[in-house]
Order: sequence, then structure tokens, then C-alpha cells
Amino acid sequence: MTEDATTRAAALLREHRASIDRLDAILVFTLAERFKHTQAVGVLKAQHDLPASDPAREDDQIARLKDLAERADLDPDFAAKFLNFIIQEVIQHHRRHQS
Repeated sequence: MTEDATTRAAALLREHRASIDRLDAILVFTLAERFKHTQAVGVLKAQHDLPASDPAREDDQIARLKDLAERADLDPDFAAKFLNFIIQEVIQHHRRHQS
């Protein structure tokens, strides 16, 4: 590879990494916002003696996210695993509110 091609490749790499860093920040802030809402749901559920988990809603959300993933050209199984991870964390938060 020539020095010019290496320089261009390094510049492209920096641009990609800068985009990845911005997207990571968006993901973190989006997750934080999501958890603020799920924590409010947990408090509401605890106040009204509702179960921490809602399997029907969880199934609907997973199906919805898999559809969105397919439309976004993202592996739907990965999207489902990611949402399941988030759901389990949310359920733990909800159970803490019920204690």
C-alpha cells in the first residue's frame, strides 16, 4: 500500500470511529431515557400491586423489534437478544420497587 493510500485509509478509519463514538453516545443517552420511563412504570406497578413482568407485552415488543431490525437490515435475532437483556434488567428494577 502506498503512503497516500495509507493516509486515506487512516483518515477513513478516524471518520468511522468518530461516527461509532457518536452513535455509542446516542445509544447510552437513549437507554438512559428508556430506563427513566421503565422505572416510572415500575413505581406505578408497585403502587397498584401489578406484576413486575408482563410476558404478553414482552412478546409483542420482541416481535416488533425483530420487525424493525429486519427493516433496518440488522440481525433480528441479535435485536431480540438485546431487547431480552434490557427486559430482564427492567424486571429486576421493577421487583426492587415491589420489595
